[in-house]
Amino acid sequence: AFVDSGDARAIARPDAGDPAETWIDMHAALVSIPAVGLSLLGPEEYASLEKWLKPGEHAIMVAGRGRYSFKGSGYVRGGIFDRIHLVQGDVSVRFRDRQHRRLGAIAAAGAPSFAEVDLFKIPADAGFDPAEPWRLQLLAQRAVGPIDKAFLTFDLGYQPPTKYLRPIAGTAPAPAPVADASEADAKSALWKRIWRDKTPEIIGLGAMLTILTGAFFFQNYVTRSERFTFWFRIAFLTVTLVFLGWWANAQLSVVNLMALAGALMAEFSWDAFLMDPMTFILWFSVAAALLFWGRGAYCGWLCPFGALQELTNRLAKALRIPQWTLPWGLHERLWALKYMIFLGLFGVSLASIGQAEKLAEVEPFKTAIILKFDRAWPFVLYALFLLGAGLFVERFYCRYLCPLGAALAIPARLRMFDWLKRYPDCGRPCQTCANECMVQAIHPTGEINPNECLNCLHCQVLYQSDRKCPVVILKKKKREAFEKRNAASTAALDRVLEKTT
Repeated sequence: AFVDSGDARAIARPDAGDPAETWIDMHAALVSIPAVGLSLLGPEEYASLEKWLKPGEHAIMVAGRGRYSFKGSGYVRGGIFDRIHLVQGDVSVRFRDRQHRRLGAIAAAGAPSFAEVDLFKIPADAGFDPAEPWRLQLLAQRAVGPIDKAFLTFDLGYQPPTKYLRPIAGTAPAPAPVADASEADAKSALWKRIWRDKTPEIIGLGAMLTILTGAFFFQNYVTRSERFTFWFRIAFLTVTLVFLGWWANAQLSVVNLMALAGALMAEFSWDAFLMDPMTFILWFSVAAALLFWGRGAYCGWLCPFGALQELTNRLAKALRIPQWTLPWGLHERLWALKYMIFLGLFGVSLASIGQAEKLAEVEPFKTAIILKFDRAWPFVLYALFLLGAGLFVERFYCRYLCPLGAALAIPARLRMFDWLKRYPDCGRPCQTCANECMVQAIHPTGEINPNECLNCLHCQVLYQSDRKCPVVILKKKKREAFEKRNAASTAALDRVLEKTT
């Protein structure tokens, strides 16, 4: 097809692999038609589909096999599947992560085996008519330079079976299809429109980033009051969970990093990343924050699942659920788990981004944040297990299992500034901060581990506390003693002056 296109750059760079090997064998069906859905999905999966779909929504099943994936390595969690979209007349539907579910196989007897079988939801407001023909457009791409690619599109048409259709008098004829613009222009126009549509969310995220940056720069003032710092943090985490997570679905994932690495090594394009403005802005903010504060800016304040863990743990403490503090030696060794998980996922992603994406379900983010627990029970049970563990060990998942936290922690020591103040007495002998650190990121010797610190600022509250910090208490006592002696001396001098007069 690229040869027929006449693009000399694409012709000069043929795909590696056996020419006789299937490049892609793709099939699609409208499974929200009951008879079609029951046949292809089976009774149990179709019942799950009915629960997933809201009134007016429809779903298609897409199955594929061969060297080329219809999902693609440019797919980022929370973003858009950039290689396929549904076209019906002048209606075009792009599919996002929250409109997607994976299937194991086609349930119909004698159905062939496919490497990818997925469900995609069509929103009720998309203007889709299930009784009319539609086509699934596949974007094929070939790298023709370090960052340049050539594109071709292929259409897979679908006509609803006529035996499931009944004519209705007075219906208007379907609009004539309009000519497609070039794929590059269409994708550019699409992400620009998405950014315009997301303006309120972008403004909200900008406000959050501004407030958090101000809090970090002026942390000495923010942390003067323990009560203010506590409620400021609770309020911010609540906004992170509800607005950033459940509303805007701006939950970063290690899959984003794997997709970026894959794109840099093969066919880099900004288009896939620009499709989700919230994720795009967050990643740039995280990159900047790593240079100033390390991983804590995101993990401690802007991660929706982290916020969910901390808020549920706060509730557990209010209900007097016992808190477990692991022995330092065990705690320190368990840190390594998340780094091993990350390196394993990254290694798999170099061979197969699709397989790495499946293994990345070790992250409960999609279940708890993107899909709001509306998922198959094994995923929900896993997410609830992690949250349950977090009721007893604060931020359990963040401490020991999070591959995204591990990925962000690796460059944490490159930060340019050390904002968290310490006294020489910290850890020698005072252990107040170490004992009260919610993730045990402070060594018994007093040093703060930047790879584990979540920048919650509690140690800075203690740094200024005249009730808990021995150094501040001693300074306060010395100051009070000095003021008392000074007052006594002044009083004695006044008495002497009175006698002489």
